Amino acid sequence: MSELSWSNDAASSARRPIVVAAFAGYFNAGGAATAAIDWLHEQHDPDELAIIDPETFFDFQQERPQVRLVEGKRIIDWPDTRCYALSPGEEHDVLTITGVEPHLRWRTFAEQVVEIGRETGAELFVTLGAAPGVVPHTRPIEVVGSATDAELALRLGLGRPSYEGPSGVMGVLHDAIDSAGMPVISLRVSVPHYVMGEPSPKATQALLRKLEQVTGVPTNGDGLDQQAKSWQSMVDAAVVNDPEVLSYVGELEATFDAKDSLDITVDLAAEVENFLRERNEGN
Repeated sequence: MSELSWSNDAASSARRPIVVAAFAGYFNAGGAATAAIDWLHEQHDPDELAIIDPETFFDFQQERPQVRLVEGKRIIDWPDTRCYALSPGEEHDVLTITGVEPHLRWRTFAEQVVEIGRETGAELFVTLGAAPGVVPHTRPIEVVGSATDAELALRLGLGRPSYEGPSGVMGVLHDAIDSAGMPVISLRVSVPHYVMGEPSPKATQALLRKLEQVTGVPTNGDGLDQQAKSWQSMVDAAVVNDPEVLSYVGELEATFDAKDSLDITVDLAAEVENFLRERNEGN
């Protein structure tokens, strides 16, 4: 019996879908990645498409279900993974996959995610992640991208996956998606390591803007301007009262300012679109 169940029959009607995935846990510093999915849901009316049952993927003593009362009735919310369908643009529907990083059976979990891609005819997967970084909160927050497909990486000027070491579920997902013959792009934002509390709207905004730049899918990331400014002002107020931290931030700023800025001249969304259309024509 599959852990994947479909909530409705919209899977076959999605328009050239792009799957965007983020999970709470190991690769979600400051909650920035899952907050980007939540923001997309706020901007575009989400339609629940599928659920991956949590029963065999979680240790519920580590990730306990939550109980709430609705009109006097007890409801248990399990840490399942859900897929939603959005229609934010003209070319592509977006399928979001979000939840908590599972504890167990990662290979089987990855197979369920790949199955969503197969059943919906997904053309591209994009994973969102956030990690602690040695970066100043006062400067634009950088997003690094990589692609498993060598041609796509070359066309977009992205790196190929090169990390070696302990992995989260995203690393397993990338391998499964790539093995299934579907292109996958990883977008990773660096959250200043000295301010890791949630939320981190400036990092979330950076992810959303990069997602739109790469895919052409409207994200309305500018709508987070005020939240990002308020977050920076709050951190400024905390830092100014600690001379040691203030000096450290100054060092980070000097290092950041000394780097060559990235001048992106390639229309990344157009390159992705050309890549996907050529793949479709080749198939």
